[in-house]
Amino acid sequence: MSVFIKNGHLVDVEAERDGLFDLLINDEGKVEKVGEKGSLDGFVKENTDIIDATGQYVLPGFIDLHVHFREPGGEYKETVKTGSMAAARGGYTTVVTMPNTKPVMDTVEHLNLQLEAIKKDAVINVLPSGTVTMGQEGKVLSDMEGMKKAGIVAISEDGKSVMDPEILRKGLIEAARLGLPFFDHCEDADLVHGGVMNAGEKAKELGMPGITNEVEDSIAKRDIEIAEEVGVTIHLCHCSTRDTVKFVKAAKEKGLPVSAEVCPHHFTLTDEDIIEDDANFKMNPPLRSRADVEALKEGLKSGIMGMISTDHAPHSKEEKEKSIKNAPFGIVGLETAFALTVTELLGEYLDMKTLVERMSLTPAKLLKNGKGTLKEGSVADLVVADINEEYVIDSDKFLSKGKNTPFNGKKVRGKVLYTLCGGKVVFREEK
Repeated sequence: MSVFIKNGHLVDVEAERDGLFDLLINDEGKVEKVGEKGSLDGFVKENTDIIDATGQYVLPGFIDLHVHFREPGGEYKETVKTGSMAAARGGYTTVVTMPNTKPVMDTVEHLNLQLEAIKKDAVINVLPSGTVTMGQEGKVLSDMEGMKKAGIVAISEDGKSVMDPEILRKGLIEAARLGLPFFDHCEDADLVHGGVMNAGEKAKELGMPGITNEVEDSIAKRDIEIAEEVGVTIHLCHCSTRDTVKFVKAAKEKGLPVSAEVCPHHFTLTDEDIIEDDANFKMNPPLRSRADVEALKEGLKSGIMGMISTDHAPHSKEEKEKSIKNAPFGIVGLETAFALTVTELLGEYLDMKTLVERMSLTPAKLLKNGKGTLKEGSVADLVVADINEEYVIDSDKFLSKGKNTPFNGKKVRGKVLYTLCGGKVVFREEK
């Protein structure tokens, strides 16, 4: 079915459009025409779904390079179906799933388990990644080539770092040979010492073992240096410290192909926001200091940190009711990311064009998938959103199985009203 979106404020950085435009989407799910407001009325056929976006923004669909959908092996936390529905509600039309499932995505046989679920249940573009090493044990490289042929779009050991520098070198070189982005989780396992939250006064106050900034910084520095040494690209996941921002800045100033992402919780909250033993505030890396948060915001503003990802990590209610000491790391993020970005960054740190770059165009360029734009001929992956609508986050309304968020009850602005993927309405906010 064709769709006509009229009267909306289109922001398309790639097509250099920022103003009132109408879009006509054909029944093949492609953008057929883009014209100034009112100029396409004569092209609208009968039986066209008409969306009046007066007072709203029309944006390329968001792209999240970092989600955990838990299937296979953890379906009680999330499935491809529930995760992709949550993504659609958050304005995401493409996500990359991390490979630390059960079994992990290290062979074509294991990957096929996830690909079957994606084919059957995904309501948006769900793209899998594969591990760096077999079993994520850090010893023997995974079957990257076989998995690339089967459909992975990236390589990551997410959930841990490749601690052996020689194995990391081999992994970086093999990923580069195959044209696969390397998503790097920076965490020095030898420095964690059982930490569960940021090392600082708040950890002492709550009697919790701390995680120092060095846990991230040491690996971020090492891995950028190794990537430079072997002449390949590297993408740093869920960056949380001011020194990591410095390392990425220095690498970019040298002209190195290094990119980095920041999660909304890391630019919104500090460890001081943890007022009691509440595992909904437990994630990895942990919430850091105010100085770290400010560095991340400035990094997103300048473009040093080029992307916003969620690290969407659902867990069951029972798991998150445990003490911070014993509960698993991770929070959900797909249904809150846009609102948090609008609330925390829009205006002072980002304008709408930059928001589109951080949440859509730059991730699309990293994946080289031609998305992140709504120019004529492109696939109609898009969001219609009201950046002024205020509401209170209610985790009971999440479409994700995971309700584990530190933002329940937070007042925000910025609501996704429609999400279209391939020209099909996959989410519509009920009035």
